[in-house]
Amino acid sequence: MTMTPLDKKITNREFKLLLKPEGLDRYSRITHLSHLMVMFCQKEGVDFFHLDNANTGLRSVYFYDTPEQDFRKNNLILRVRESRQNVWIDDWCEVTLKCRAKSLQSSINYDPTPDTPFKTKLRLKEEILRGEKLGTTRMIYSNNAIMDSVPIDQIFEGKMGSLVRLFPDLSRLKLKPEVPVSVVGGKSNKILEACLPFGNIVFGPNVSAHCDVGIWMRSVGEPIVGELAFSYRVLKTNRDDSAAHQLADKFFKNLQLAIPEWLVEGSTKTALVYGSEE
Repeated sequence: MTMTPLDKKITNREFKLLLKPEGLDRYSRITHLSHLMVMFCQKEGVDFFHLDNANTGLRSVYFYDTPEQDFRKNNLILRVRESRQNVWIDDWCEVTLKCRAKSLQSSINYDPTPDTPFKTKLRLKEEILRGEKLGTTRMIYSNNAIMDSVPIDQIFEGKMGSLVRLFPDLSRLKLKPEVPVSVVGGKSNKILEACLPFGNIVFGPNVSAHCDVGIWMRSVGEPIVGELAFSYRVLKTNRDDSAAHQLADKFFKNLQLAIPEWLVEGSTKTALVYGSEE
């Protein structure tokens, strides 16, 4: 089957599988999953450069929205990630505004580009998720503006007016400046995320995907969901490499069939925080 060429706007492809939370806070179980990935790659004939001594990264993750969830209703997600060194939160964080939707066109309905001096990356991602049945896929598209190294005390003032000044296209929501914007579910709904790199999967000479496992916890020892993911950049050098993209798609479908006992149905981790599907 010939693959439809990737849209020229796409900058990243991300493949994501949600994992059952039971036992994910045990290092031995994560190590076992890593070994399964190594064996699966060998079976599929795909090169996998395993990272034996990778360190686990920790960060706090939370989302902002209005009381009426106006962002959510318009396919918008405002996320903050606070990196941690051991238990300590850094003085800098990552702030992302994204428009995520089921179609590419809908994902670019809003321009997330901020008006800020902070360094910003713009990414238009094709996210490949499991379908209704094991071994199938579905896609959503995510139009991202990612601000790095934002001072933790200067995120925003908690009102819609300050957010519109930061992200001008949010003015299209036509919300009053005094509408409050706060952490979804309250501050107690912040997530502790542990992320462990597994290695790099090679689908072609110019297509190498970074693979890792992420665990979302309410607190240490309370996993709520995990995610096994691999992703790669789409560049001029590999955009038209349909064989590599097709191999990645096939790999993702077969991986679901290889580890069904690890997987849980659902859409995205963000949906769990909001308590509703994408």
